[in-house]
Amino acid sequence: MKPQSALIATTLWGAATGAAAALLVLAFRWVIEDGQRLFLPSGELGGYESLPGWAVLVLPLAGGVVLGLVFERLDPQLREVGIVHVLRRIKRPGRSVLPFRNAVVQFFAGAFAILCGQSVDREGPGVHLGATAGNLLGRRIGASGVNVYTLTACGGAASIAAAFNTPLAGVAFVIEVLHVRYRIERFIPIIAASVIGAIISRARYGDNPAFQVMNLDMGSLYEFSLLLGLGVLLGVLALAFVWGADRLAHATRGWRPLPAFACAGAVTGLVGLAYPQVLGVSYDTLSAILDNRLGAALLAGLTVAKLATTAVAVGLRVPGGLIGPSLVIGGAAGALVGVSAPGWVGFATGSESFYGTMGMVAMMGAVLQAPLAALFALLELTADPGIILPGMTVVVTADLVARQMLGRDSVFDYLRRRSEEREG
Repeated sequence: MKPQSALIATTLWGAATGAAAALLVLAFRWVIEDGQRLFLPSGELGGYESLPGWAVLVLPLAGGVVLGLVFERLDPQLREVGIVHVLRRIKRPGRSVLPFRNAVVQFFAGAFAILCGQSVDREGPGVHLGATAGNLLGRRIGASGVNVYTLTACGGAASIAAAFNTPLAGVAFVIEVLHVRYRIERFIPIIAASVIGAIISRARYGDNPAFQVMNLDMGSLYEFSLLLGLGVLLGVLALAFVWGADRLAHATRGWRPLPAFACAGAVTGLVGLAYPQVLGVSYDTLSAILDNRLGAALLAGLTVAKLATTAVAVGLRVPGGLIGPSLVIGGAAGALVGVSAPGWVGFATGSESFYGTMGMVAMMGAVLQAPLAALFALLELTADPGIILPGMTVVVTADLVARQMLGRDSVFDYLRRRSEEREG
């Protein structure tokens, strides 16, 4: 087949992968959202705050026990899920293989963990599901090893595009997080997949971005000094998060699933007694942050509480993701700076939502070591080109601070090495 014809064929298969990945992501989201509507007293998405105190404590603990009992019965190879699983598989020599059965475990275990209030997200499982769809399709059509790899990356990009309505960020994600090297014949199919993923997501949820953000204007140019300080703070928080998750993963590498998941649930439940907003994905809390509805004391507590519960859940290998929690942690920290700054600086400042938006993308970029994906997400989530200059200031500063201690590795690279230690 001529190179031009081969590229067209791969692009068409990439578009098909994007559709499959988006449908899986939407199905996964539907299970979680309808489940929450059915059993939460408020009937609202993420409304764990409406649960009585005993339920806030018992739900994640009982969920961790049930999930642990199920994982105890699984073959150890089937317990490997999430972005760490994808990274490990695509980095192996020869043709990468993402088993279908692992994706099935990820779908149901990830949804169950989130419904039970574990402090994890749906985006990490979505990347696993999307990448597996591309991998299975590539192997089914008898594609070469290179093209199977490309279609796997297509699925990862489309899943991020469908989750957040951010097709550009989806493409940047596979470059920076999945470490897919740029080649034009590879990235044309990846772009096609990301576009299709976003289109399908918009057909279901509309053209609006994942988060509605208002009032993103800066108060004065003097604020750049404040933005630099926010970047330093977020870099330190990212360092604390990655270090905590990594050290816990190392310390508990010999633990079986039952005690690990039960411990994660107990920590989440205990912290949830003071801050029930940490349970589940917490996107309802992030929306409240961006709407300027939370005070300084609650923002400070949420920053620490969400960081701690998510680091514990990730370190103990609960089958969920960490991209969403990183947005919540950064959003709370940024909004805390925004709500506190007017009282101790002598110049006009932007709104709480402005700083919350800066914080959420910078924290994500520092934790994932993906500044380009963070900036694309910022542009696509706000649809405001004027936000890029302050965004670059915070994102780059946070990335530089975190990189001084973490190097070029993302949290997933650290966790991948811990996973390899357990097998070794």
